Amino acid sequence: MVVLASIALLVGGAGCIDKKDAKKMIEALQSSAVPDSLPVMRNEEMPFKYPPELYAQKVQGNVTLRLHIDAAGEVRPESTTVVESSGYPALDSAAVSGSRVLRFRPAFAKGAPLAISVLFPVYFRHPEASPLPGDTVLKPRN
Repeated sequence: MVVLASIALLVGGAGCIDKKDAKKMIEALQSSAVPDSLPVMRNEEMPFKYPPELYAQKVQGNVTLRLHIDAAGEVRPESTTVVESSGYPALDSAAVSGSRVLRFRPAFAKGAPLAISVLFPVYFRHPEASPLPGDTVLKPRN
């Protein structure tokens, strides 16, 4: 089972992102203060669980979440929304559920922690399925 999630704030962390995803995340900053540093994810493992019924069918998809990360680095679950659906409600639900346990080092502006909203893409990929159109970091199996 392979679930990849990346965030522009994690350069070199959990995975790679493309320019389109980076642009989306930069545009998602919704604070009047410009951060000096962006949040960094503290989770050692991604908390997103592939729904078993979709995994068995080799269903894949992308979900883009808007996360509000408070000044303590906690994700405010009541503020998490699906910005772009995968087209599969179970994948969307799994992404939202997993986001509840994400933890971050907060963003900072002028030395003070800063609450910030970001777009966070979650990629559900099955190891035996072909890459989806647009996948550049995944190679087809031979």
